[in-house]
Amino acid sequence: MDQKRWPQVKEILDAAIQHPPNERAAFLSAACSDDEALYHEVESLLDSYESAFLEQPAVAEFIEMPANAHPQVTEGQRISRYRIISLLAVSGMGEVYLAEDTSLGRKVALKLLPASFIQDEDRLRRFEQEARVASGFNHPNIVTIFEVGQMDSIHFIATEFIDGKTLRQRMVSETLGLREVLDIAIQVTNALAAAHEAGIVHRDIKPENIMLRRDGCVRVLDFGLAKLTGQPALSSNPEVLSIAAVNTDSGFVGTVRYMSPEQARGQTVDARTDIFSFGVLLYEMITSRPPFAGETTSGLIASILQKEPLPLANYLPGASTELQGVVSKALRKEKEERYQTARDILVDLRRLKQRLGSEAEIGHRLEPHAKSSEVKAVATGGEQYGVATAVETRDATVVQSTPNAAYPLKKIKLRWPVSLIALTAVLVMAAFFAYSRYRPQGGRASIDSAVNIRSVAVLPFTNATGNPDMEYLSDGVSESLIDNLSQLPGVKVIARSSSFKYKDKEGDPQDVAKVLGVDVIVAGRIAQLGDNLLISVELVDGRDQTQLWGEQYNRKATDLLAIQSEISSAIAGNLRLRLTTGERQQLAKRENVNPQAYEMLLRGRYFWRMGGTDNRKKAIEFYEQAIAVDPAYALAYAELSVSYESLVNNNLLDPKEGLPKAEEAARKALELDEGLAEGHLALAEIKLNAWDWAVAEGEIKRAIELNPNLAQAHIKYAYYLKTQGQPQQAIAETKRARELDPLAPGANEAFILGLLAAGQNDQAIEAAKKMLDFDHSNPDLHTLLGYTYAATGQYREAIVAYQEAIKLGDDSPDVQIYLGATYAKAGEREKARAILRRLEAGKEYVSPVGLAILHDAVGDREQAFALLERAYADHDQQLIWFGGRDFESFRSDARFADLMRRIGL
Repeated sequence: MDQKRWPQVKEILDAAIQHPPNERAAFLSAACSDDEALYHEVESLLDSYESAFLEQPAVAEFIEMPANAHPQVTEGQRISRYRIISLLAVSGMGEVYLAEDTSLGRKVALKLLPASFIQDEDRLRRFEQEARVASGFNHPNIVTIFEVGQMDSIHFIATEFIDGKTLRQRMVSETLGLREVLDIAIQVTNALAAAHEAGIVHRDIKPENIMLRRDGCVRVLDFGLAKLTGQPALSSNPEVLSIAAVNTDSGFVGTVRYMSPEQARGQTVDARTDIFSFGVLLYEMITSRPPFAGETTSGLIASILQKEPLPLANYLPGASTELQGVVSKALRKEKEERYQTARDILVDLRRLKQRLGSEAEIGHRLEPHAKSSEVKAVATGGEQYGVATAVETRDATVVQSTPNAAYPLKKIKLRWPVSLIALTAVLVMAAFFAYSRYRPQGGRASIDSAVNIRSVAVLPFTNATGNPDMEYLSDGVSESLIDNLSQLPGVKVIARSSSFKYKDKEGDPQDVAKVLGVDVIVAGRIAQLGDNLLISVELVDGRDQTQLWGEQYNRKATDLLAIQSEISSAIAGNLRLRLTTGERQQLAKRENVNPQAYEMLLRGRYFWRMGGTDNRKKAIEFYEQAIAVDPAYALAYAELSVSYESLVNNNLLDPKEGLPKAEEAARKALELDEGLAEGHLALAEIKLNAWDWAVAEGEIKRAIELNPNLAQAHIKYAYYLKTQGQPQQAIAETKRARELDPLAPGANEAFILGLLAAGQNDQAIEAAKKMLDFDHSNPDLHTLLGYTYAATGQYREAIVAYQEAIKLGDDSPDVQIYLGATYAKAGEREKARAILRRLEAGKEYVSPVGLAILHDAVGDREQAFALLERAYADHDQQLIWFGGRDFESFRSDARFADLMRRIGL
């Protein structure tokens, strides 16, 4: 639009608004005469005004809602597994309650949708779809959505509860310093970048939707309510207004203030809309004033479309041209002229933070005499742009920015491997300290309380380097710490698969300790300062939330390597433990490895945990690289062996290729280090699948002897005992595994299958249901529940569970076989045969053992035994389960006993 024509456009728009809606078209035709461009410009603004931004209808709909528009709930009422504690807020999008997740013992924010919202099924469907997309985010600056659900007529969304303030509350109560502004801005753009790359535009970036935690972490709210990229524009989606109205202290006009010109015109929006809104937010944080103003909604829209904000220097004397440039570029009227991605603005913000730090514009410089032990908090600028270290003094928090010019990124990365070993050393010494996000309100407790510590959970350390590629570092150090602490005598250490359930999540330490069944919580944070690593660790007693110990480390790699032997002894001293010579040697072995090989191991573990065939093959490549760098690295051989074995078990690698490699790697691991529990467990897996039962049992027992905290060894032993017809002993092992890994599906699955083998059917079903309550979207848990139902003769319930697993994405041959066999048992053999035909005609490998089960279910016993003989000839690994419940109908046949004898069962 020609800016000179704005007064004419505004005059006609204001006049048109005074006419009844049915007369406005005629008025526009007369007022604009033959000026088609003028007509369309005013019409566009009028459409936007009518459909989305009218003051009175918006206020009436979203602020003056009738009392019965919200679900009526009371304190103590349960909605699904959530118990209502108190009301937090009321808005047009519903009521928000503080609630307790009774399954996990954690606090959540429970948003109940109003009746007016859920009556529109199409709107509700889109909302649930988008919220589920957002729930897939695992980002430190985005509020985590736990569940989108329904109980009776109540629709709800459960998110993490954040103990902090909104940015609006913070801005109202105090003026933000420029250092804090940039820190908040960087974290918000980090969140936007992640969302945009996932195809989601927020559309409602404003201070009310940004939470500031007490530890300085910023969380962006309501991504679950955003519209997916490519959806119609805001003005054609009335429900977006209700989305925008959530948590808006200033009402409707407060939301309009952050809208982009294209939103105001009702045009299609994309990620650049969020960038404009962010620019408004940034301007307001810096100046304490909005860049656009108006006494009415139409006046505010006019300002957004027509006016340029006053320069920052009007409010902040001495504001740099670089800072002004970032704000101005974000606030360009035409989206093609703005920053095109959130990553682009993030780069400039980080560069600006470094530059401003060197010019002392973001606070006082760190006093020269300040000691490293005085460091209490770390704020990273990230990547190659420098790091600011916040240091608490008696009077204020001051900042030192250290430019990285002398430390090019490539040099830093070359020095990382050395740092990784050093990190583990530091963390072993600080074994029982947890990070400040779990800092209790009370003071420190005496370290003498360590005498009573008998169980520990190491939570995943936070990656504060500002570089997502360093996630393997924070994860790897956490896991290495778990490995090291597992060597200590008399201390239960929770396995990684359970403790990492809390990755990127907040939690009350007492609640976390209760769920995991431990005495103390350890967590931490890792940041980067030049070629140094800054490590914050702290220990919190989960029983009463008292702080036991906390420390900050700022170390060079060369200094850290020198103290590794001292650290191992320090752990035992802090826990009042006496280590044997063998235990000291085992700890020393884990520290005495090639740094580059250690980095490769951490990267391999990281990719393996990500799942998927490609990632797991990449993990194998990293393990092989670790071995190439350090041929004496026993743990890398053990990881390689387990990886090959797993690919074979999941039909992703030819057994003839994978099994010899797996066995060779396991034997090499034990040749290098006979005392490595992971090596014995890897060899046990191979011997189980080779039906070498006695050797397999011996290797499992040796692994448990070497590391009683190795949950996977107890799970493996439970399965072994089950194959040997010892269900009660198997249950005992699974109970120990669950103590070490309470939230892991593997330990709980082994426990449930053990209950079934022991004939404890009711307990098995109850346990399966409880697991499903914890993670209802996990298809494996639905399959487990279906298997449990089928084993107890509840075929209809089993069919429903299997179908739900398939609906959630698990269409594997195993699930199809279970479903088909259950159909047959329920009298629907034709459905079972259809599944059988589909499996046999497909290109995907299906174990002949599974096909035998399905053939027998439809009455073809001869073909079933023919397939079992083929499985025996191929040495199919699935035959280790031949003595189980799935083959109960085969027992009356003499061929069953013969095959059992040949397998050795």
